[in-house]
Amino acid sequence: MHITEARTIAKASPRCDFIQTSSSSCAGHGPFVSFYLRTSSCTGEDMTGRRLAVVEQGVDCHAHVFCGERFPFAEKTIYRPHPAQAGTAPEFLAVLDAHGLTHGLIVGANPYGTDNRCMLDAIANSNGRLKGIALVTHDITEREIADLSARGVVGCRINLYNQGLAPLTDPRAPRLLARLREASWWVQIQCEGDQLAEVAPVLEEAEVKIMVDHFGRPDIARGVSQPGFQALLGFGRSGNAVVKLSGPFRSSREPYPHRDVDPFIEAALAAFTLENCVWGSDWPFVRLDARVDYGPTLACLMRWLPNAADRRKVLWETPARLFGFA
Repeated sequence: MHITEARTIAKASPRCDFIQTSSSSCAGHGPFVSFYLRTSSCTGEDMTGRRLAVVEQGVDCHAHVFCGERFPFAEKTIYRPHPAQAGTAPEFLAVLDAHGLTHGLIVGANPYGTDNRCMLDAIANSNGRLKGIALVTHDITEREIADLSARGVVGCRINLYNQGLAPLTDPRAPRLLARLREASWWVQIQCEGDQLAEVAPVLEEAEVKIMVDHFGRPDIARGVSQPGFQALLGFGRSGNAVVKLSGPFRSSREPYPHRDVDPFIEAALAAFTLENCVWGSDWPFVRLDARVDYGPTLACLMRWLPNAADRRKVLWETPARLFGFA
């Protein structure tokens, strides 16, 4: 599905809760209909019926792609996405088109382990629109890092949320971080609560470029003074880190528009500045109990940054500079 096709569907239907995506290059789910281009994607409205602003250019800096038939999931994995959540690369590009976004940063997905083929295939077939964050082993070599870099990978993800502190307390971690620093890769951290405070000394000593998912997944009830979130702000003030203003629904205790996260976003913006803040949707919204739509996640950013020039900085200028989008 290309941009003209997505927009034609959007204009033709007053709601479009479900759109057939049989043109996908991964048709492993048979007659399954995707819900990715639904509601806000089709009407330009959020779930309350309010019109959303139009984005003319931008990067979604946090999304995952799946194609279980072409690229089988790992035998041992903490989860496998439900078919209704397993969004493919063509579907993701169609969602970007429907919302006026131009590029995306694909994050390696846990169901694949350290097999990055699905992500690399998405990048290779995106006509320069996608780049990637890989999942790697501690023993990755300089040659393997160079090969991934040549194929559009700009960093790797370390998942403390799922694995605890082990990835950074492993005896091999210093060597891995040194190789990532030499490659000028981003070390993308998914953490929650106070985990970032616990590993901050390791990351600071390694002098790597840090990028933190979902503004650190703080415990909203504990407020902005909690140690983990203060560690995040410390990285922001250092000037050598980036924060993703993504996934508010993963921390929020309130329904959309998740206003209880606003103090955390405000603090992150102040510490990191617009020069080191990027936005991501977390599409296709896996491992969630409640429905999430793409448009409202973008609307959250528009509430946090009502100034169009500020939004352009976060959506385009900053990620283009940091990750090499053009």
